[in-house]
Amino acid sequence: MEGGSLRIVFFPWLAFGHMLPFLDLSKSLAKRGHRISFLSTPRNLQRLPKIPPDLAPLIHFVSLPLPKVEGLPEAAESTTDVRPDEVQFLKKAFDGLAIPFSKFLEESSPKPDWIIHDFGHHWLPPIASGFHIPCAFLSILPASFIAFVGPPSEMKRSSRRTPEQFTKPPEWISFPTSVAYHLHEAKWMVEAFKANASGIADLQRFCLTVEGCHFVAFRSCFEFESDWLRLLEELYKKPVIPVGLLPPQVQEGSPDDVHGKARIFEWLDTQAPKSVVYVALGSEAMLSIELLHELALGLELSKVPFLWALRKPAGMAGDDADILPEGFEERTEGQGVVAKGWIPQIKVLAHAAVGGFLTHCGWGSIIEGLRFGHGLILLPIAVDQGLNARIMGEKKIGLEIQRNEVDGSFNRESVAKAIRSVMVEEEGEPFRFKAQELQHVFADKDSQERYMENFIRHLRDHGGG
Repeated sequence: MEGGSLRIVFFPWLAFGHMLPFLDLSKSLAKRGHRISFLSTPRNLQRLPKIPPDLAPLIHFVSLPLPKVEGLPEAAESTTDVRPDEVQFLKKAFDGLAIPFSKFLEESSPKPDWIIHDFGHHWLPPIASGFHIPCAFLSILPASFIAFVGPPSEMKRSSRRTPEQFTKPPEWISFPTSVAYHLHEAKWMVEAFKANASGIADLQRFCLTVEGCHFVAFRSCFEFESDWLRLLEELYKKPVIPVGLLPPQVQEGSPDDVHGKARIFEWLDTQAPKSVVYVALGSEAMLSIELLHELALGLELSKVPFLWALRKPAGMAGDDADILPEGFEERTEGQGVVAKGWIPQIKVLAHAAVGGFLTHCGWGSIIEGLRFGHGLILLPIAVDQGLNARIMGEKKIGLEIQRNEVDGSFNRESVAKAIRSVMVEEEGEPFRFKAQELQHVFADKDSQERYMENFIRHLRDHGGG
């Protein structure tokens, strides 16, 4: 498969935190002349960012109809449309895409050179094999989390798991690390070994996906997690190829900027350089009202200028006004701004006034924060985020908000202390310095280009055509 353009199918899981990095990688490949088919459901495709006109002829969006499933809300097609307890029904509906996917491959002419898929596609490798098309799993989560989960043999051992077993590094990690879950975070791992409404456990789904793919690609780089990437190659007994960090570019004006967002940047323009902490917990992170209130009151108590991108997750009761403590916005009027709904996060992080990022520790958010050299205040909530927070702490890039190990609760004092430590206190100098040092890695375009070229070389050398 030398020279010429590749035909590559991209098929992410139905979450925007997955679809957007898959789309970024699609655009990087299209810029090099490769032809992309990007698969998802109708509503998700409508909600994706517009493709630049010069790339549009090379990226073909393919709509697969999502089957109706009992328990899944009407018109729900992504994780942002459902409560956490309803995601299992989305997985059940997702598995129904196997038939339209197979039909898509049957009708494709010429056939794709590669299929790049996500973690949940356990039914995809056998279908691809039937058409003699190689496939690769692209992880948008860091190698450290995937290595912690372990090799396929460990994913199959469902009987021995208790939350306590995930609170220390597993024996297959061959180098010193303190990376492990806190007790309150580990309970989800136990659930991941149990079958849900889809009829298959999440880790069984993931195990079959890994076993069926030709190689594993990561949104990562050797400069940041070389030990973990090399360990995974040993655990999986197949190639592990980082595609780079896919660092975000600063968005220019979006239609959503026009109404009510200008005041955010007007306010930031009045603040001292590096003085503002930006707070964003993603669009799906679920904190109880009590903990949201403690977070708000901790921001107030810190006396540090803040910009809080506050999005009420799907399924949370009450209107937006109910999720903040009474009088909070009035009391903090001179100190900070609460921006409800979507805001252009990259543009905010790029602003000279922003000096720190209070984050839920999603890998995409960490990449965005370090792309601009911001020290991190860490408040992990779900899935990989606890392990990501330990990695950031171990590397002295971020400081976790102190919490109760058993139930995960925290108070306003611990929020204020962590913010002040990273933003203004002398003890936070190492965090600020290390984050700025890492900006050279996370914003290095030349290095990202090399990863992309290496990825394409692997596709060419190991494709089926």
